[in-house]
Amino acid sequence: QVQLVESGGGLTQAGGSLRLSCAASGSIFSINKMGWYRQTPGVQRELVAVFISGSTTTYADSVKGRFTISRDNAKNTVYLQMNSLKPEDTAVYYCNANVNLRNNMGTRNYWGQGTQVTVSS
Repeated sequence: QVQLVESGGGLTQAGGSLRLSCAASGSIFSINKMGWYRQTPGVQRELVAVFISGSTTTYADSVKGRFTISRDNAKNTVYLQMNSLKPEDTAVYYCNANVNLRNNMGTRNYWGQGTQVTVSS
């Protein structure tokens, strides 16, 4: 019913920048929360940056001052600008959206397929 398509991952050196995009499409009436999580092997998926309501955002302490989340409501798209990247930022980054579906079909949580970000030292 809803698809999240991510793009923008890749390989960069420490200190570099990458920009991730996530576009939501499908049977969307409105979007509650939307943002980014990341996961490394053997570690629980963790919040990176999320719009928790309206324009209110929350960030992981480890990325504050380096990462910026933004959104284009007309396109149901969120972006994650990642600057001053560190090797410890290496992970698979997942887009997440909590969506109110059309036709009173309720509220559901969706995940993207993930995009790899690798930061070399």
